[in-house]
Amino acid sequence: MSTPVFDEIPVTRDCPCPGCARERLALRASGGSRASTRAAAVVALGAVLTGAGTGAAHALAQPPVATQNPLPPGQGAPGPLFAQQAATHSAPAPMRLTRAQILARAQTWVDARVSYSMSAYYQGYRKDCSGFVSMAWGLGSNQWTGSLAAYGVRIGKSQLKPGDMLLFHNPSNPAAGSHVTIFGGWTDSSKTRYVAYEQTRPHTLKRTTPYAYWNHSGGYVPYRYKYVAEDGGSGGGSSGTAFPGASAFGPGASGGHVTELGRMLVKRGGGRFYQVGPGPRWSDADRRATQAFQKAQGWQGAEADGIPGPATWRYLVEGKGRDIGGGSGGSTGSATAFPGGRYFRPGQSNAHVTELGKRLVKKGYGKHYTQGPGPAWSESDRRNVEAFQRAQGWRGRDADGYPGPETWRRLFA
Repeated sequence: MSTPVFDEIPVTRDCPCPGCARERLALRASGGSRASTRAAAVVALGAVLTGAGTGAAHALAQPPVATQNPLPPGQGAPGPLFAQQAATHSAPAPMRLTRAQILARAQTWVDARVSYSMSAYYQGYRKDCSGFVSMAWGLGSNQWTGSLAAYGVRIGKSQLKPGDMLLFHNPSNPAAGSHVTIFGGWTDSSKTRYVAYEQTRPHTLKRTTPYAYWNHSGGYVPYRYKYVAEDGGSGGGSSGTAFPGASAFGPGASGGHVTELGRMLVKRGGGRFYQVGPGPRWSDADRRATQAFQKAQGWQGAEADGIPGPATWRYLVEGKGRDIGGGSGGSTGSATAFPGGRYFRPGQSNAHVTELGKRLVKKGYGKHYTQGPGPAWSESDRRNVEAFQRAQGWRGRDADGYPGPETWRRLFA
């Protein structure tokens, strides 16, 4: 039997992709000779073909054992699904999936114990960490850690829900630790450990993992899939339509969320702003209609900039607040519409402060009042608001003691 022939594929000296980077490291470790690497492969393959050297052949066939504190693997470059490699048509659009569907897709690889590889494919998706997340999120292509963020909306740790992802991308050296996991839920009340679905060596795993990961923990960023369809959990409106994130709107934005926004605005009295549409491409008509709705709630400044935020979206989805033109749209009348943050600042005195204080007392958050509440904004008002915000699980700027649209909504719900 003739000796197998290996084709030389030269490594590009300055190619930044993770595969070439890892190959250059391997060459340096072997003294810079591809011949030595090729010779070792020939010897190992010969042993398998002739039946000799069964110990070496067995060792070659065994996958590496995962350590307790594993190093994140490398990854391949972005590209189409494997079945589309020779196709000329564009990649399918990302799927709209519920959280349960995302976890179910991830579980299929766990059950199949899909082996890790940067160059092989399973169900059309590359068998590395970013290919795995591309599959779980139903993307119509294979992405990598440098491009996955484009399919998500950045969120905070406190906002994590099953189906979100935790992403670490090292832009200066992508092969040095870059990794991504699917968040499967917290395993303790202190939120220090969670269930991670991930593609790692030797195969797909579902395991309890310290937040955010075994290493490079401070570099991981939580993201929510842009096209997630909330499946009954908290965070969505009563209709199940979750806020897709501010990045889905504004100049250059295009998609079903823009059309959906326009239709809801028309129902609330914004039809006069549209000469055509609403449609999927963001326009000045969308901005002006959104701003008119925001101002109808009494919001001003950044809260009425014409770009929908979570509060604007929730009011539209749930039929709350005032219609454009002054009519009441639902369960939240004018008395409880958020008047705007400018009324709740040092030096301010108005009826809204009194209304806020009375509501805080009714909800059980009035312990910092020694008198009142009254119309003059005070430190007692701020501390009571802060206590209420912290009771929602918020921290940092989300619990600064100054009410915003979401604080107001929860107080008056």
